[in-house]
Amino acid sequence: MDEFGYTTGIEVRYRDLDTMGHVNNAVYATYLEQARIAYFRDVIGVPSDEINGVIAHLELDYHRSITGGDDVTVGVRVTDIGTTSITMQHEIRAGDEVAATGETVQVVFDESGDPTEIPPELRDRIATHEGF
Repeated sequence: MDEFGYTTGIEVRYRDLDTMGHVNNAVYATYLEQARIAYFRDVIGVPSDEINGVIAHLELDYHRSITGGDDVTVGVRVTDIGTTSITMQHEIRAGDEVAATGETVQVVFDESGDPTEIPPELRDRIATHEGF
C-alpha cells in the first residue's frame, strides 16, 4: 500500500457479516466512508462534523471476499481536486490481498445545499499531503 499516503485499520464487526460469514458487499462502502473520515481527521485536521460534503459518485470493484477473521486495512489518496469536488481512490485489503478498489467523488456544499468552492486551507493541506 506504499502508493497510498494514508492507511487505516478497520474492525470487521459481527453485523458486517452475511449468512455465509462474508462481509456484505454494501458494507465495503461503509469501510470507504470510515477511511475517508479518518483521512480528513488525521491528515487534513478536519473533524467529520465540520465537513460539508456529499458523495456524488461511488465506484467499487470487488476482488475477494472479506471474512470476520481478516485484518482489514483501507488505503486512501486524493487523485484530483476540482473547484467544488475531491476525487479519492481507495483500496481495501484483507491481510496482504486486495479485497476491493474504489473511487469516490465528494462535493463540498454551502448552507443552502449548493456546491461551493473548496476552502483554500483545505485545498492547501490536501495538496501538501498528496504532493500536488
